[in-house]
Amino acid sequence: MNRTPLYQTHVDAGAKMGVYAGFEMPLFYSLGVKQEHLHTRENAGLFDISHMQHIEISGPEAATFISKLCPYDAASQSVGDGKYTFFLNETAGIIDDLIVTRLADDRYLIVANAGCADKDLAHVQSHAAGFDVTVSPIERGFLALQGPKAEAVLTDLGFEVADMAFMTGKEPQEHWFVSRSGYTGEDGFEIGMPVDELAAISAKLVDHADVEWIGLAARDSLRLEAGLSLYGQDLSEDITPHEAGLIWAIAKDHRSGGEFIGADALATKIAEGRKRMRVGLLADGRPVRGDTELVNENGDVIGVVTSGGFGPTIDGPMALGLVNVADADAPIFANMRGKHVPMTRAKPPFAPHNYKR
Repeated sequence: MNRTPLYQTHVDAGAKMGVYAGFEMPLFYSLGVKQEHLHTRENAGLFDISHMQHIEISGPEAATFISKLCPYDAASQSVGDGKYTFFLNETAGIIDDLIVTRLADDRYLIVANAGCADKDLAHVQSHAAGFDVTVSPIERGFLALQGPKAEAVLTDLGFEVADMAFMTGKEPQEHWFVSRSGYTGEDGFEIGMPVDELAAISAKLVDHADVEWIGLAARDSLRLEAGLSLYGQDLSEDITPHEAGLIWAIAKDHRSGGEFIGADALATKIAEGRKRMRVGLLADGRPVRGDTELVNENGDVIGVVTSGGFGPTIDGPMALGLVNVADADAPIFANMRGKHVPMTRAKPPFAPHNYKR
């Protein structure tokens, strides 16, 4: 089992540890999941995300290579801009969703999900032959500070981030990376640094009066309230961006073909029309968990809950599901051990996004 460099810090802070993506990670602290969630919405929550994978692509053909790996024109991406995008397989299924930031004319940084780290790196390396590029996995500490007070906290500690816009990134000093991004629906930042500086920086942050450690349980309820898909639950190699409701992340001129991996399959599937679609769902009573069947009035299975839980901000259950398009506008029920619980369609996000545009 892997551990981030802050494992003992989390234990000392009273975290309940659990397994996620092959790492022992903090699930929650003494504050509790609900209060951690609400603290992030109102102040600033600190997350250890050092389990995520950083891959730098550099060289004269870096833009061309990124455009082969991902469905967008990396050459037109401005230096400093981050792009939410995907690795697709040959059938247009999602290998991983990720953010690619252009660091310089000939350098890009890929930040990928921890659970996909090994296959992502293998995917990149397997397609690098023939391109004049260098593929460099980077080991670094990585923190996320999320919430309306994140900018003020970092400014108090000397970080120059106030002029950064949402989905931009920069290297404030050698071996560091800071982006205005995150996965909670709140304004916030992700901060990469050398591993040997991680403990000191995290200690300074958590000592700030507005900051609390936040575990994975609250991270999940925050991202679900924000209507953000999680790879391994809402996204997989069997689901296309079109089905996942993420076609907005692919420019129109890339939906009918291109040079990227999976282009032909994606164009064909878009032309044929999707058979399944992502929906947001609300319910009264208990939360409906992932993998719960979704059925119609006749009890026929029409889909599945991909993520479900309780939202402290909205004070109720919420879920994302994948259902047959033909059944999406008819009444939907969750099959809870034979009891059919009515679900109400609701367009995500369930709680408003508060990004700084």
